[in-house]
Amino acid sequence: MTQNQNFIKDLILQAQKKGATAADAIMLASTSVGVQVRNGQPEELERSETKTVGLRVFIDKRSATISTTDLQKHNIEKLVEQAISMAKILPEDPFAGLGEPSDKPCIDPKSLDLCDESERSTKEMLEQAKQTEAAALSIKGITNSIGGSCGYGKTEIILANSNDFFGTYARTSHSLSACVLAGTGTDMQRDYDYHSTVHLKDLEDPEKIGRNAGEKTVAKLHPKKPKTGILPIVFHPRVANSIIGHLASALNGYSIAKGTSFLKNDLGNLIFPENITIIDQPYQIKGLASRPFDGEGLFPEELKLVDQGKIANWLLDSRTAKQLGLKSNGHAARGPSSPPSPTTTNLYVMPGNVTPAELMADIQEGIYITEMIGSSVNMVTGDYSRGASGFMIRNGVLAEPVMEFTLASTLKEMFSKLHVANDLEFRYSTNSPTLRIDAMSIAGN
Repeated sequence: MTQNQNFIKDLILQAQKKGATAADAIMLASTSVGVQVRNGQPEELERSETKTVGLRVFIDKRSATISTTDLQKHNIEKLVEQAISMAKILPEDPFAGLGEPSDKPCIDPKSLDLCDESERSTKEMLEQAKQTEAAALSIKGITNSIGGSCGYGKTEIILANSNDFFGTYARTSHSLSACVLAGTGTDMQRDYDYHSTVHLKDLEDPEKIGRNAGEKTVAKLHPKKPKTGILPIVFHPRVANSIIGHLASALNGYSIAKGTSFLKNDLGNLIFPENITIIDQPYQIKGLASRPFDGEGLFPEELKLVDQGKIANWLLDSRTAKQLGLKSNGHAARGPSSPPSPTTTNLYVMPGNVTPAELMADIQEGIYITEMIGSSVNMVTGDYSRGASGFMIRNGVLAEPVMEFTLASTLKEMFSKLHVANDLEFRYSTNSPTLRIDAMSIAGN
């Protein structure tokens, strides 16, 4: 057993000896490296290594959470005493406590393939960042660079509690990006491309990422402002996932228990078209948000949040589950300085049967959204209003770029008119294929 693992176990034992009726502790040991170049010259080089421990103690229905980066063995007693003192003076919480152990054993972390030891040298990372930026700058019409970046990260997670749970796993990330400018003066436009993977071998070619960034930027030149009206809207996958993110927020057990979600009374109700299914998959192999156990050491269940159009599940940790008279489905997330709270892992929309081109083929006039700006989304009422930019759709094909307009509707109305294409890719922790919503209000000219 490593020194880090012993430290966590000692924290739990010391907490119990000092009077805690229950306790859990988490350690995050992280290494990150990032480089950035601009116009072919190194501009930024960062490397950091951190270890942070969080301890949560319970004294009956009182609890307190405390964190530290001082991992000297003599600090254990001090940390425990501070946590116990805090818990004694805090008010009781009728829903406080560790989660009940899962019926299923947690997954072997190795089966998820979340750790890749292929760490590049700084020289190699700089070279890949330069290649990415150079490919973007090679696109005709690109006038300047914001930069090319390359990153690497590795985090070891150790979690233990007084219910005899002990778990540990490590995850890595590799990333490349480029962001460039096209045009001059008031007609200057910016865009980017980005890719992140668990394994280095799965990372897209630097030239492909750079070219994509350059081509997207040039395509936005000379935009117009669309007319005010009601039009069908098609969302590119990189922004379509934000709509699914709003759904996840509305289905978060914390919001449901507080009564602050516009979907709080809709469990089992048909909210989407019947062909829509939305899944949260915690143990996707090489998933960017996969995990063998949740932030409370519980088995993370695969959830259909939407099943054939119906709201099927809430996202629950043990506390929100108790508030709602339910059982946790293993979707707690935990940081060292905060208690667990519900969250998603690898969330995605099941793809449809038509291509993006077929999805928009019958649209005489509409808008294809590639970027969202700002946010005014009321999760209590579901009112939706966001700035956006993209391209007009005319007679089923993309036309001139448009910007400086606002999309408005309600999320329930948007969900009810949703159509999905077949181009699902797992590039983020929340993923969606191209989406179409039949009618939204446009505030433009």
